[in-house]
Amino acid sequence: MPQTLFISDLHLDRDRPRTLEQFARFLTERAPGSDALYILGDLFEYWIGDDDPAPHLDKILDILHRLSREGLPVYFAHGNRDFLVGEAFAERCGCTLLETETVVDLYGTPVLLMHGDSLCTDDEEYMQFRRMVRTCQWQSAFLARPLAERHAEAEAMRAQSQASTRSKSDRITDVNPGAVEDALRRNGVHTLIHGHTHRPAVHDFELDGHPARRIVLPDWYGDGGVLTCTPQGMALQEI
Repeated sequence: MPQTLFISDLHLDRDRPRTLEQFARFLTERAPGSDALYILGDLFEYWIGDDDPAPHLDKILDILHRLSREGLPVYFAHGNRDFLVGEAFAERCGCTLLETETVVDLYGTPVLLMHGDSLCTDDEEYMQFRRMVRTCQWQSAFLARPLAERHAEAEAMRAQSQASTRSKSDRITDVNPGAVEDALRRNGVHTLIHGHTHRPAVHDFELDGHPARRIVLPDWYGDGGVLTCTPQGMALQEI
């Protein structure tokens, strides 16, 4: 049966070997034969540049490259932890990098794909940070620093982000409904798939008098999950 797979927020890291192995099994056992695999951001706990050797990821990137070479289209959207993923990474694993907002035809239904962090507009502190680190100037300066310095800075930013998130309400760290509606209108669609919030769910609502749907992907801190889409519909599933 035709199927397209969507995952996000795996946060792969050398300190979480179980998730690395879990994802390797997913790629070798579940992904082959699919029409496409979409990774909607935060595949990694953090990414400090394509020049980082990151040997703990060799197995994963090798499997992705093999799947791509065998005919599985793999797509990658930048998350808030791996926004520095570049063309060298894409070539290494054989994937295609997506824009922040990408519309795809999913078995006859136009669907908007995003990581989702740009929708959290109530979190003004994060949005200010996001605007800064997405500039060419900031990224060029960061990538020019030695690897050791970049690792230390990434660890510090991760700790600061975790502390900041714990101090904020669920409303602030979730997507803003108005931002969701604006994104759907801007792209002329009524279905959105995203990650980032770690709150997997299917939200049905009305947009300008028409049914609309927002699907939030699960993270992989626990058992992990995937959104499986077929011509018959969509379903969130545990791995």
